[in-house]
Amino acid sequence: MNTFIKLANTWIKNLGTYEPGRPIEEVARDLGFRNVNEISKLASNENALGPSPKAMNAMCKAVSGMHRYPDGNAYYLKKAIAAKLNIKAEQLLPANGSNEIIELLGHTFLGPGTGIVMADRAFVVYKLVAATFHANVISVPMKDYTHDLPAMLAAIKPETRIVFIANPNNPTSTMVDEKTLDRFMEKVPAHVVVCLDEAYIELLTVSKQPDTLKYIRQDKNVILMRTFSKTYGLAGLRIGYAIAPEACIRLLNQVRQPFNVNAMALAGAEAALKDDKYVERTQKAVKEGIQYFEQEFRRLSLSYVPAVVNFILVDVKNGRNVFEKMMREGIIVRPMDGYGLPCHIRITVGTKQENKKCIKALEKVLSR
Repeated sequence: MNTFIKLANTWIKNLGTYEPGRPIEEVARDLGFRNVNEISKLASNENALGPSPKAMNAMCKAVSGMHRYPDGNAYYLKKAIAAKLNIKAEQLLPANGSNEIIELLGHTFLGPGTGIVMADRAFVVYKLVAATFHANVISVPMKDYTHDLPAMLAAIKPETRIVFIANPNNPTSTMVDEKTLDRFMEKVPAHVVVCLDEAYIELLTVSKQPDTLKYIRQDKNVILMRTFSKTYGLAGLRIGYAIAPEACIRLLNQVRQPFNVNAMALAGAEAALKDDKYVERTQKAVKEGIQYFEQEFRRLSLSYVPAVVNFILVDVKNGRNVFEKMMREGIIVRPMDGYGLPCHIRITVGTKQENKKCIKALEKVLSR
């Protein structure tokens, strides 16, 4: 047996791993595409418009300072977010993507004898992190592909420390409304931290965004997670942030590593916050893209889950098989068997050209 395996913690060998969307370059190598431009990646819920132009300009200006360590306190980014959201800078923690925040929550609140509650078809990283800290996971079945908050409330145990609610949810592209959240928050026990994962919140028009910041102002046991990866097109920078009462932020700061956000990400994110026109363009492109996919799925008599953000779940009978065949047509989508949805694939909204190419490939694959 390999020495590393002998030396490793025994429980590590049983941990699951996250399956990301396949990179374009990898698919090109494996399947023999000569030009990566022949391939469209509609697998990872990325912004098809590319990065925010204001963010790109700021990053170009920041290049000459890359020999310096970043601001470990993220002072200017926190100041900019606080001003935009009308909260205190002390209620913010920038991080290396939302994934780092989930891990910090594990360090702070989880361990043997504790547990989390989550929906059975929510972001798989919640349970992977819980397993890392030997915490129990209660997965509550969704109702109509949407978080069933009354059932999740009933699933809370004395040992439960965190309830994860992804809103909007990945991979189902569904959400619960503000009134439903309010009812849940009124009844959740005091020993539980509610983590609202709002990675896709800015893709919704303002009128459709639940006001969850009020829970922070009310000093409830709530942590909001937001990111610059989706709406602002900065997935490659790995930059997100937590919003929480000051006492919680202080705890998270005690377990985070120094310089956890790189200088390029700090510059790009701060500038992106000012790019309202880009956000409007993104919202418009997402709305039109989802309408197109839903129209085409109806034409092809395919069952789908009505989507609220930039990706959509569609039943193709054998998701893994269709995923493999779509790649050979130059389209990368996401199989959903890892989420207990073996019949489905998840498709991200791309450019108009990419969306049409995707439907053409899907129709071809399904007709075989």
